[in-house]
Amino acid sequence: MKRKSFMFMLAVVLIGLSGCQKNTKLKEETPVEKKFDEVSVHDPSVIQGEDGAYYIFGSHLAVAKTTDLMNWNYVNQGVKNDNDVIPNVFSTMKEAFEWSHSNTFWAPDVVRLKDGSYRMYYCNCQGDAPVSCLGIASSDSVEGPYTNQGLLLKSGMGASEKDEDGNLYQAASDPNTVDPAVFYDKDGKLWMIYGSYSGGIFIKEMDSETGMPLESGYGKKLLGGNHLRIEAPYVIYNEKTEYYYLFLSFGGLDSDGGYNIRVCRSKNPDGPYEDSMGQEMEDCKGPVGSAFSDSSAELYGTKLMGGYKFLWKEGEEGKERKGYLSPGHNSCLYQEETGSYYIIYHTRFENSGEEHQVRVHQMFFNQEDWPVIAPYRYAEEKLEACTEKEIYGVYKFINHGRDISSEMKESEEIVLEKNGKMTGAVEGTWELSDDCHITLETEDASYSGVVLKQWDEDGKKYVMTFTALDSKSGTAVWGSGLAAIE
Repeated sequence: MKRKSFMFMLAVVLIGLSGCQKNTKLKEETPVEKKFDEVSVHDPSVIQGEDGAYYIFGSHLAVAKTTDLMNWNYVNQGVKNDNDVIPNVFSTMKEAFEWSHSNTFWAPDVVRLKDGSYRMYYCNCQGDAPVSCLGIASSDSVEGPYTNQGLLLKSGMGASEKDEDGNLYQAASDPNTVDPAVFYDKDGKLWMIYGSYSGGIFIKEMDSETGMPLESGYGKKLLGGNHLRIEAPYVIYNEKTEYYYLFLSFGGLDSDGGYNIRVCRSKNPDGPYEDSMGQEMEDCKGPVGSAFSDSSAELYGTKLMGGYKFLWKEGEEGKERKGYLSPGHNSCLYQEETGSYYIIYHTRFENSGEEHQVRVHQMFFNQEDWPVIAPYRYAEEKLEACTEKEIYGVYKFINHGRDISSEMKESEEIVLEKNGKMTGAVEGTWELSDDCHITLETEDASYSGVVLKQWDEDGKKYVMTFTALDSKSGTAVWGSGLAAIE
């Protein structure tokens, strides 16, 4: 994106980099190893509670909390009657279980209303068909107990029953009523976005006082259809860029499903949304009569991350490291007191079956107002000013590409030379500007992002990293410095 004046460039930098701070001391005399307490919460949806802690609610009534976004403790695990989140769950939620032919919950979302009370939007699904329901429960505390207020939407009706729009249900064009995410727009209006596979992703305006729908029916369709593997919508508004960012998970959630996180944006909460290539997301749909057409889906959405692995190099610790597989179903968090953004998702791992854990990464907005994700999980790092001298060196380079694939993207080596050249597996140029903004130029792409000192958990060292995005192709790249910052 061309900048027409120095002042405009300066304003964008201050907006996009979310508080690039002067680094008074880059090196540490004694690097302190970061520790993490892990949890397995599938489809983690984040909310800050009245106690100031952060909570994630996930499938199968898994709930965990943290005060530092690094160390988590369970609040509940599993759908069982003896839990404090939804007591007597099987009798309380009997209607939902009976409709969905299920005995568990899928991905929920929790929102705090203006009066300080909480609403949990829960969902249940048969699994092998879009026979699903979406309901609402209320509580005065984020941890519960939640009181059921009933079902809001159903899908998968039989031929003799009208759907929520008063028609015969059509799976290829009507929604699967799961994966709700609720958000406020800039004017304080409340919206619920939802959907998975089947007919696509839909949005409805809700009553900001009660959390209930303002109108009947499925709402407005934003994208998808003909059973594209797209789900887990989540919207966050950035008041500085004035965009609503819609995050989506493409592909399948299993370890070999190719789950990956994509984004698009709009000036309006209910769209239309566009990806960074300028494509209208409402055009993202499968061919008529098709199902699971990944070749159609992968053409759309700006891909921020998929499966990846920073390979071990001689002399490093962490030789037995595992790559990440099928990262996805994310939520996002804006921390007002620090001006920081975070993305929270679950991921599976190489050679670990379907085991999964939660990960939190910092997220930044580049000079074109697109989000980029830090390569390593959050470990209390801050975006700080750097010098060119601190950037020189060998990097492990990952290009996340645009495909939906079960194959991990493994790192290759590049060198950011002192003369501004980029050599190795990828050739081109690089430039540091505005203290922590980096541009990587190749023959085919121009990647814009930030540089950031991070904790390499496998290598047990601090390294310099970069994260950047080429908006024209909708692809993201990461770099992890090979040398330790002592």
